[in-house]
Amino acid sequence: MYQYLQEELEQLRSKIIRMGSLVEKQIGDAFAALFTGDTELADAVLKRDDEVDKFEIRIDKHCQRIFALTQPVAYDLRLIMASLMINTDLERMGDLAVNISLKTKYLSDFDELFHEVKLDDLAGKVHTVVKMSIDCFVNGDSELAREVIIVDKEIDRLEATIFDLLTEKMKEDNEMIVPCSHILTLTRNIERLADHASNIAEDVIFLIDAKIMKHAKELHKKSEGNEQSG
Repeated sequence: MYQYLQEELEQLRSKIIRMGSLVEKQIGDAFAALFTGDTELADAVLKRDDEVDKFEIRIDKHCQRIFALTQPVAYDLRLIMASLMINTDLERMGDLAVNISLKTKYLSDFDELFHEVKLDDLAGKVHTVVKMSIDCFVNGDSELAREVIIVDKEIDRLEATIFDLLTEKMKEDNEMIVPCSHILTLTRNIERLADHASNIAEDVIFLIDAKIMKHAKELHKKSEGNEQSG
């Protein structure tokens, strides 16, 4: 039974890695389409979304099968639990890649504005942190996972800066309201990719170090709030 369990876990891990690779490509292609105005590449991202959805279902069913046929404990149990959570985050990242691709045709004439409000910087950082989150799972690297969480906070600050720049643009020129509104939505979708990457990093820390980072973050936020109110 133990040998069967290890074989099933290895297959599960392989599926997560393959899905991560597919989603990372979706994100890279979505960014490339956006910043080059390549609508054909954007359409390719849309067409591959079905493949991402099918992967999510296969992984979910695989986890259910392992639970039904074995009695995993300790690291093995954490791997299944982490895989379920990572699977969900990867699927949502795939959906966000689709959302980004859908903006390509509306914003193909605003590449200079992208650069002016630093949207290209945001996309570059987010793509990097997505790769880092997948790498930390592949390599079982909890230290890299902690770096992902740190970079996510930097991305949050950059998103706030972009929001301010776009708001000023809309105040200065009414004709910029529509494109800037599209970019505001786009910025939020890009930033959400980093949030999901951070979630994956937390799951890796749970898997490797058996620590639940979500609770630690909540306690930290409460502590900061108490200090500010005091």
